[in-house]
Amino acid sequence: MTNFMDKDFILSNETAKKLYHGVAAKLPIIDYHCHIDPKEIAENAVFTNITQLWLYGDHYKWRAMRSCGVEEKYITGDASDFEKFKAFATIMPDLIGNPMYHWSHLELKRYFDCDLILCEENAEKIWEMTSNKLAEGNMSVRDIIKKSNVTALCTTDDPVSTLEYHKQIAEDKGFKTKVLPAFRPDAGLNCERKGFRDYINSLSAVSGVKITDLNSLKEAYKQRLDYFTSVGCCTADHGIDTRCLYAEAKCRKDVEDIFIKAYTKDGRDVTPEEEAIYKTDLNRFFAKEYRERGWIMQLHFGVLRNVNAVKFKELGRDTGFDVIGADTGIAELAKLLSAMESDGGIPKTILYSINPSDNAAIGALLGAFQTSYNGMPKIMQGSAWWFNDNESGMRDQMISLANLSAFGRFLGMLTDSRSFLSYTRHEYFRRILCDLVGGWVESGRYPNDEKTLTKLVENICYYNTKNYFKF
Repeated sequence: MTNFMDKDFILSNETAKKLYHGVAAKLPIIDYHCHIDPKEIAENAVFTNITQLWLYGDHYKWRAMRSCGVEEKYITGDASDFEKFKAFATIMPDLIGNPMYHWSHLELKRYFDCDLILCEENAEKIWEMTSNKLAEGNMSVRDIIKKSNVTALCTTDDPVSTLEYHKQIAEDKGFKTKVLPAFRPDAGLNCERKGFRDYINSLSAVSGVKITDLNSLKEAYKQRLDYFTSVGCCTADHGIDTRCLYAEAKCRKDVEDIFIKAYTKDGRDVTPEEEAIYKTDLNRFFAKEYRERGWIMQLHFGVLRNVNAVKFKELGRDTGFDVIGADTGIAELAKLLSAMESDGGIPKTILYSINPSDNAAIGALLGAFQTSYNGMPKIMQGSAWWFNDNESGMRDQMISLANLSAFGRFLGMLTDSRSFLSYTRHEYFRRILCDLVGGWVESGRYPNDEKTLTKLVENICYYNTKNYFKF
C-alpha cells in the first residue's frame, strides 16, 4: 500500500518519478491568470490565522462546505475564524476524490510543515500549529510568493483601475517577482446589464475622453490600453458568461444605436441580437488593439452565473453559485475568430471552456486558425479551468490536447485563485503531467530519451509560458 501523499504522490511509475523529482519540482512558477489582490502584495499583508488565508473569499471551499450540510453561519456568516476553520476541517474526510482534499494537505505540508490529517480531531492542533507559524514573521504575502518560487504573476484588473499597487510593487527593487496587471474589459462589454451607464461614465472620467458615441468609447479604451501597457500589461482576459456570441451588424449605425440605447436605458431592453452585435463589434476592436500591442487575448467562456437567485441577492457575486453551461457557443466562437482573422489577424490567444465536453472541439478549432508566432503556435488551449482543475479533469484535458494538437507546446498550469497558498496547484498539475508522460513512455508509446523528456517537461511547466508571454 502506498502511504498517503508521500514524496511519490500520484507518481505511479519510475519515469514519472524521475521527471517530477529531477525536472518539474525544481522549476519556477509563472502564474499568468489569478485573482489575488495586488494591494495585499504591495502592502505585504500578513495573516494571523489560517482561516484568513483559506476561507476568506474562497468559493471552492464554500461550495464544499455547503455540500456537506454546513450552516452558512460557518461559511460566510458571523462565526469566529476558529469556528469556520473547525467546520471546514470537520468535513474533510467526506471530500475523498475532491481536489480540495489534496490541495489542502499539500498547503499544510509545503507552507506549515504540517503532516497531520485535516479532520475534526486534529482541528485544534492544526489551528495552533498554523497560527504559531504565521506568528513567526516569515509568512507575509511576499514571503509566500518567494517560497513558492513564483517569477511572474498576472492579476485581473478592470480598465478603470489606477494600477497604483502594481506601480508601487514595481518600484520596490528588493521584490523580484513580476506582478503585472491583466486587462479585464467585461463591464464595458456587458451592455445588457444594469450599471452599464455608470461604468461608461467611470471609464470616461478615468480616460479623460468624453464618451458620447461608439468612436469615443473606443478612444477611451485605447487610452486605457496604452496606460496598462505602460505599467507592463501584456495580456487581456475576457470572462464570457454562458456562451460566445457572434452577430454582424447590417451597418455601422446599428452598433452605434445599440450602444446609445444601452447607455441611455442602463442595459434595459437590450435584445439578445443587439447584445450579440455590440459584443461582436467590441471584441473585434479589442482583438485588433491587442494584436497591435503584442498582447495575449484570453477567452474564458461557458459559465452560467449566479443560478441561485435567492443566494445571489443575499451574498452577491463570486460566492459559489456559478455552474457549467451546456451551450457554450463553439460555432459562434469560430465565426468570431474568423472575423478577427479577416480584420488583420488574430492576436495571440488562449481559449478556455468551463465545459469539459468542449475539449475536443477546442483542440480541433485551434488547428483551423493556427499560424506561427516567433516559432510558437499563435492559439492555445488553456489548462483545465475551474470545475475541471481536478486530477481527472486535468488528465482528460491534456490527453485531448495531445490527441488533436501539439501537447509539447502546452502552456501548463495557472491558479485562477484568490488564495496566496494556491501555488501548490502547480505542484499538483506537475505530478499529474509527469505521471501521464511517464505512463506513455513506460507503455512504449513514447521513446525513453532523457534529453527529449526533460525538455518536454521543462517547456510545459515553465518555458512555453515564459516565451509566449515574453516574461
